[in-house]
Amino acid sequence: MKQLLLTSAVTFAALNMTTPTMAQEQSLIVAGGCFWCVESDFESIEGVTDVVSGYIGGHVANPTYQQVSSKKTGHYEAVKITFDDDVVSLRELTDYFWLTIDPTDATGQFCDKGDPYRTGLFYQNAQQHDVFKASLASTAKNKPFDADIVTEILPASTFYLAEDYHQDYYLKNNLRYKFYRFNCGRDARIEELWGSVASKQSQK
Repeated sequence: MKQLLLTSAVTFAALNMTTPTMAQEQSLIVAGGCFWCVESDFESIEGVTDVVSGYIGGHVANPTYQQVSSKKTGHYEAVKITFDDDVVSLRELTDYFWLTIDPTDATGQFCDKGDPYRTGLFYQNAQQHDVFKASLASTAKNKPFDADIVTEILPASTFYLAEDYHQDYYLKNNLRYKFYRFNCGRDARIEELWGSVASKQSQK
């Protein structure tokens, strides 16, 4: 009887310790010009749980914004997007990415030119590489403009977190952010290319 009670207690304890299946989180690293804008565009997407601004792809360790903005370190301004792939898939986010940038400009984005403002997709494993390639092929086939897509697909290197004042800049400095985005011509150029501003649609 004691053995039976002990066995039942152990079984009950084991059942109580069983955790529910957790959502699978992944991360996606992209560069789309000013990271304030890219962060804003992706944080509105359902299933995205976190977006942080940072630097990737350069030859200086632990770069500062001043170093990167000098355009001498080779870094991209980039964002790292954490998402729940039970809600939104890597392919869906990649397809959305194209609609938020000018993929025809190899020199930068909108009013910002130089290395930090180039566009790119940075794969962290073979699966991401394949998804990025498939998304690029589909976008190139169906794009509503004639110019070639020049955005590169690159292996991810170390992602360095940007300074605190850059994180959620569009929320902390909303008026300045809106003034910058409008005057830089981001949404006007996106609408010219794609016919509508995808990030505005996602906020409805």
